[in-house]
Amino acid sequence: MIEAINVSKSFGDNLVLDNVSVRFDPGMCNLIIGQSGSGKTVLMKCLVGLFEIDSGKVLYDERVFSKMSFDEMRMIRQEIGMLFQGGALFDSMTVEENVIFPLTMFTGQTMAEKVERANFCLSRVRLENVNKLFPAELSGGMKKRVAIARAIALNPKYLFCDEPNSGLDPLTANVIDKLISEITQEYNITTVVNTHDMNSVIEIGDKISYIHQGKLWWEGDKDSILKSDNAELNEFVFATELTRKLK
Repeated sequence: MIEAINVSKSFGDNLVLDNVSVRFDPGMCNLIIGQSGSGKTVLMKCLVGLFEIDSGKVLYDERVFSKMSFDEMRMIRQEIGMLFQGGALFDSMTVEENVIFPLTMFTGQTMAEKVERANFCLSRVRLENVNKLFPAELSGGMKKRVAIARAIALNPKYLFCDEPNSGLDPLTANVIDKLISEITQEYNITTVVNTHDMNSVIEIGDKISYIHQGKLWWEGDKDSILKSDNAELNEFVFATELTRKLK
């Protein structure tokens, strides 16, 4: 479980997060949604320690992450998997080398052990016999699946996904959503997904947090979001869905 308790964050005179309290539960796809500039990306970066918060607390299973030293944070980060918006694979590395990278950074495993783990993770995302390929030789969907394999290489307790479907066609995006949901449930991971994609919200939104003007404005699940009487949420959902249909 990850908790943000009364978290505020400003940049100069610009208050971006205003006393946000939200909990992200294990075994669930916890989605953060909101308009551009609402603060959702800043919230995710505060949760992983990329931004230092001004006030409040961030906890990982009751451990106060936001008050830890650099070395203490590093220990927690070994339990975190990250799926970046563009996949963020290393172009000069093969698929296998990309997946092995966090194992080299954080474990003392032998090369044979690392390759075995990489093969398992690649098979889990239904990618086999691609170990020696480079990212330039992969489709967009395959790159995202490799990125997921790398994100779960350390068997994380927590998984952060930043716009995982960005740049993907709807069918491929659906595959990525299902993979994230399956892995979350299978390994009881606390998964936090930052997304604009209403398809993802409806498909895998076990818990949804809507951020509006730096505040937590609404919480619910995929079954209740379309029935909400929250005016700002409804405006966001309608505008997002209309934009998707016009594409």
